[in-house]
Amino acid sequence: MGNLVEMEELVKIEVQGEIGHIIMNRPKKLNALSKELVEQVIQSLDQLSQNDAVKAIILSGNGNAFCAGGDIESMNSLSDANEIVKWIDIASGLSKMLMNAEKYVIAAVHGYAAGAGFSIALAADFIVADEQAKFALSFTNIGLIPDLGLIKSLTERVSPSIAKEWISSGKVLTSKEAHAHGIINRISTGSVVEEAVRFAEFIVKGPSISNKYVKYLVNHVGELHQETAFAQENMIQAMLLQTQDHKEGIAAFLEKREARFTGK
Repeated sequence: MGNLVEMEELVKIEVQGEIGHIIMNRPKKLNALSKELVEQVIQSLDQLSQNDAVKAIILSGNGNAFCAGGDIESMNSLSDANEIVKWIDIASGLSKMLMNAEKYVIAAVHGYAAGAGFSIALAADFIVADEQAKFALSFTNIGLIPDLGLIKSLTERVSPSIAKEWISSGKVLTSKEAHAHGIINRISTGSVVEEAVRFAEFIVKGPSISNKYVKYLVNHVGELHQETAFAQENMIQAMLLQTQDHKEGIAAFLEKREARFTGK
């Protein structure tokens, strides 16, 4: 798949056409989130976010799982409260980066997305999952609560009572269950990354500047009073009406052809 650049073997980055790939590469550890892995995924997201040629980003895992959660050995090595707080802040930064990146991010999940692995999948904009994938809320099994933003992300998708039941029972969701509850967008019967690439087609063909603001508005709509939401929409729409992409969209409509958006 194109030219791969390894970052100390923990993360692989690839740009294939207008899609950027970030592959977590700790297969022997089922891509459990160590400090180094988290930092390198964040750096990779930043790198692809600044690449104007990239319109969508796919996050996946090498080996038998997407991500088995936090690295237990790394967590056990933390010696005091200050180190623990620093680690949680670093790990949470990955979810924040996924949510705040201006470009759409698709989590391509196979095997397990367990614990913090489920958290980062939910922090992506879309989830495409293998039909055999499992989403495990395994925090309660080790006496913890969900972190990396999972409680808010999950409760935005299912009712509070369902979220509490799943979290406190250590629920393991199949792809079919997750899809039925609106947690994932697509189920793949073949290569989950290839399915994610197919899913990304509407993003790649679409107006990237418009997608950027759709992501921002949808992610923050719950924080806004209705009048503030109207005001934000109106201001952004006024700006978009002046873009080349809008003019191209109108021209394509009138000429009965497919629009060729440039993100300007």
